[in-house]
Amino acid sequence: MQGSLMLDIEGTWLTAEDRHVLRQPQVGGLILFARNIEHPRQVLELSRAIRQVRPDLLLAVDQEGGRVQRLRQGFVRLPAMRRFADCEDALSLAELSGWVMATEVLSVGLDFSFAPVLDLDHQRSAVIGARAFEGDPLAATQLAGAFIKGMHAAGMAATGKHFPGHGWAEADSHVAIPVDERSMDEIRQHDLLPFQRLATTLDAVMPAHVIYPAVDERPAGFSSHWLQNVLRGELGFDGVIFSDDLSMAGAHVVGDAGQRILAALGAGCDMGLVCNDRASAELALSALQRQAVAPSPRLQRMRRGSEVAPDYKQDPRWQCALDALRRNDLISH
Repeated sequence: MQGSLMLDIEGTWLTAEDRHVLRQPQVGGLILFARNIEHPRQVLELSRAIRQVRPDLLLAVDQEGGRVQRLRQGFVRLPAMRRFADCEDALSLAELSGWVMATEVLSVGLDFSFAPVLDLDHQRSAVIGARAFEGDPLAATQLAGAFIKGMHAAGMAATGKHFPGHGWAEADSHVAIPVDERSMDEIRQHDLLPFQRLATTLDAVMPAHVIYPAVDERPAGFSSHWLQNVLRGELGFDGVIFSDDLSMAGAHVVGDAGQRILAALGAGCDMGLVCNDRASAELALSALQRQAVAPSPRLQRMRRGSEVAPDYKQDPRWQCALDALRRNDLISH
């Protein structure tokens, strides 16, 4: 059973220190960043090396499309999600893109990408912007649902982010603490709708490091009200809840990394991410070891459907999908 901490590594291969950290039972996942990636064969070899150390670890990446795409050289350069809304056959193309993304990620031994973004494009948040499918909640829900359908067809679990919506808050939670001052009614009528309508389709949800002071003084990822009362209770979501990166500035209101991961898990997260800061990851690991936090049984649902990487380039659907995306000017190669 996976532990409750997801962390990262520095390079394109495992060091002795990495192997030691990954063997700790409280570690349940590893996320790759651009610095860990050279080309498909190298990523597959790295995935295999990680699984030799810990076969049960969840291996993840941010492969949304557009500017948030860690796998680049040797992979299809996917469009930003906002591009689909302008296409005539938008739903079909979004589904194909979800399938292409998931197929490539699975082919290099990873379990899932943290996708899709369910935030709305309110033309306010530079950090969200074209990562969102639409500004209209119903249109965004349809497009995201199609993308998820493609992911599921490839055998990948889908993670909706950033609950209950990061599109209104202007600050970037990587470097600041964003605030969304709207009322619960306003949020429920707009940004919450994609999460509500896709609650039974999504396998996981990632909450935002955003404070909604009209609802709770704590950021959503540390709020039992948002995670337990709204997401689990009101929306009926029973999948995995991942924290957003607890090293981000938007999480610093809670204390050090050890305090942050315990607060996130205590609020209702199943797994906490601590990235780009090994010292903080070790603080979080120590906190979990001291508290003897029991891992969540839900995490097993995020594993890839098959241990065998798909030979996708032999699948006739692959070329058909690429041709359709090219015809609509969504990919260039």
